[in-house]
Amino acid sequence: MSQTHSGSSKVALKLALAAVLTAVTVVFTMIVRIPTAKGYINLGDVAICFTAFTFGPWSAFIAGGLGTALADLISGYAQWAPISFIVHGLEGLAIALLVRSRVKSDDGAEAEIVIPLWRKILAGVVGMVIVAGGYFVGGGAFISGFSVAAVEIPANLLQSGVGVVLGLAVSQAVRRAYPPVRSLAW
Repeated sequence: MSQTHSGSSKVALKLALAAVLTAVTVVFTMIVRIPTAKGYINLGDVAICFTAFTFGPWSAFIAGGLGTALADLISGYAQWAPISFIVHGLEGLAIALLVRSRVKSDDGAEAEIVIPLWRKILAGVVGMVIVAGGYFVGGGAFISGFSVAAVEIPANLLQSGVGVVLGLAVSQAVRRAYPPVRSLAW
């Protein structure tokens, strides 16, 4: 197999994986919905955080942003779709960048480093702030006003916090059970 064909196969596999992870995010966002003042609490952040911790920034951005926006469109919350796309896309991107585990050595080869737990926790907290802050600003400015958006902050922190904990746990289990999954990060 030529190097070019192998490289294009890897890109196609990563794109297909991003599509599957987007679909998983849609399902997780829609399967459990607990109504709140202007939206709902869901498990979408579990899928987003799993993707961020396992598959890297681009997969997490696509799956998080597109998955939650599609779920909003399908669920009758179309007004939230642009905000969800930005907020959850940035959540996945930021978490994945903060826990990026591949570094280039002096000879150009990639190596994986072990990420300490404190950095994973920091990444999760940053993701939680992005979700709560993003929905506060986006919802306050464009949908419900800031007083209603402020009421949603605890629910958004709870939802994203559960997503961080469960997403990280599932990611670590998958990475231990199937180490080659690391090669699909991008």
